[in-house]
Amino acid sequence: MRHRPTPRIRKLAFGATACVVLAGLNGPAVYGYAQHAYHDYEINRPEYMARYGHWDLLAVPAAHRVNAIHAALLHTGKVLLIAGSGNDEKNFKAGSFRSVLWDPARNTFKEIPTPKDMFCAGHAQLPDGNLLVAGGTARYERLAGDVHRAGGAMVVKNEDPDHPRLLPKGTLFRGTRGKEFRSQFAVLVPRGVKHVTGTGRAAKVTVTASEARVYVEAVREGEAGIANTADQYRIAGLTGADARNHYGLATKLGLDKKDFQGIKQAYEFDATAERYVPVDPMAQARWYPTLVTLADGRVLAVSGLDDMGEIIPGDNEIFDPRTRTWHTGPKRYFPTYPALFLTKGGNLFYSGSNAGYGPADQGRTPGVWNPRANTFAPVPGLPDADQTETSASVLLPPAQRQTVMILGGGGVGESHRSTARTGTVDLTAAHPAYRPGPALAEGTRYLNAVLTPDDHVFTTGGSRDYRGKEASDILRAQFYDPARRVFHPAAAPAVGRDYHAEALLLPDGRIAVFGSNPLFADKADTEPAAFEQRIEVYTPPYLYGRTRPRLTGGPAEVHRGATAAFRVPAATPVATARLMRPSAVTHVTDVEQRSIALPVARHGDTLTVTVPADPSLVPPGWYMVFVTDPRGTPSAARWLHVS
Repeated sequence: MRHRPTPRIRKLAFGATACVVLAGLNGPAVYGYAQHAYHDYEINRPEYMARYGHWDLLAVPAAHRVNAIHAALLHTGKVLLIAGSGNDEKNFKAGSFRSVLWDPARNTFKEIPTPKDMFCAGHAQLPDGNLLVAGGTARYERLAGDVHRAGGAMVVKNEDPDHPRLLPKGTLFRGTRGKEFRSQFAVLVPRGVKHVTGTGRAAKVTVTASEARVYVEAVREGEAGIANTADQYRIAGLTGADARNHYGLATKLGLDKKDFQGIKQAYEFDATAERYVPVDPMAQARWYPTLVTLADGRVLAVSGLDDMGEIIPGDNEIFDPRTRTWHTGPKRYFPTYPALFLTKGGNLFYSGSNAGYGPADQGRTPGVWNPRANTFAPVPGLPDADQTETSASVLLPPAQRQTVMILGGGGVGESHRSTARTGTVDLTAAHPAYRPGPALAEGTRYLNAVLTPDDHVFTTGGSRDYRGKEASDILRAQFYDPARRVFHPAAAPAVGRDYHAEALLLPDGRIAVFGSNPLFADKADTEPAAFEQRIEVYTPPYLYGRTRPRLTGGPAEVHRGATAAFRVPAATPVATARLMRPSAVTHVTDVEQRSIALPVARHGDTLTVTVPADPSLVPPGWYMVFVTDPRGTPSAARWLHVS
């Protein structure tokens, strides 16, 4: 049957034709309008949407527009958008930290009180469906020319074996040469450690001083405040034994560049109560960390900048959700926001993807990390291995194949270089190695990659240059087919996305895209750009012109290795069932998402699926269950808790 155009499409077509006629009379301006009208007509044709999909801009109330730095799908179906200070130092200084909860089903928004600056934190899904958020911002960076007071790390010593010492923010440290510095944060210094050797009158007592670090700034501005040599500092206000037992030590405190500094605080976002709940703080402050879920449901926090703005040299820690406490983890160095994927057997695969801070020649080699034995086996073969920063990585569907893909990326730091390279690695091989995949259309940094229920990978956005410089945002989207190792085009988005952009799969099968933080608004790089607060939602071709399978009933809870029965109309053929873990994404780093194939048994309108027993394949938590028909048309998701 021939398709009859809707009144809107007929109107657009008529308008486009009329404008083409008028273009010859009224010049380039009218011709440009005609092109736009025809494009609008073309992308709204049912045939076009059924082949390439369609993008829609959401109507977001002004009060709820937010600088989305982080996005996480919760088991309630809502999306938590975390801005913190939103990469805006004015917000940071004002203590204005934001989170917004978006309900895609109703398109409603809710402001969430945000206790700390979670800007550039890490996050992971917990077994009970809460979201762990750890780290964030204690201080914004200062470039060398913007640093007006000398500063740096002060090591505070405590030789008193009986009492810890809390020094408040603003404590004054005075050096032997008269240089004075004030602490920028409160610091708790543990009591010293007493050692007793011998007994009776021969007993000898010695004390090993404890220490803690705190960031300090000079009292005097400019070069007059610089301390060029190591010195010992007295603490103002302390006298007698207190003055002898407590003091500061520092090397050079200068006017050099000061990087962002992290915080130790951690929170669970309670998805049901819709509020942040404080948990045990980390031992290390972290800014730009990765949080990755382990097979037993614990969460490993890796890398980040510490409370001095220095990259953490491999001091990792593990959060236990049963006790809400942190414990020392295996020591291994990675650059910030490393992409670490849980693989079968409990090992972690580092794809090489990362988001910035750290030397170009350290910790950037892909490999398989055994966190129990703390061994690391490099994985060779990655083309353009010096351009993994700001690249995307995914565990390809289904997860049983244990194949990871890396897409795009760029040079270290503010490099102009970007690569169109993709590569895949089969982690089941005796000697895993990357092999080249099909190239992207052009070199791309900040590409977002999202798994879809039909076993494809949707990719969108990115830019050719660092943070979209020289108007280099890429208005392109595509699907990757892992079975055929090819890309297929998708409808182009209307909004450019680069640094601080996120994308994730929604329970209804659509894909939502948030954020973007370009440096400049023009090709000449002269006008500063605003943070992109618009939300764009992509509807894939599988949701146009097809009857979707209906998945109903079923349990809310299932154990690994057990079965769950759902209802699907007997006349509806089912080709696949997938268990999909919800995303928690920032800086194009999403190590949570995974798609797990479920064996299917069919008896009339009862569909029974079996959840794999391997916890390293299916870590505990909430998942979305999708079924697809032979054309790849997915149902809407049913939420299932796996324990």
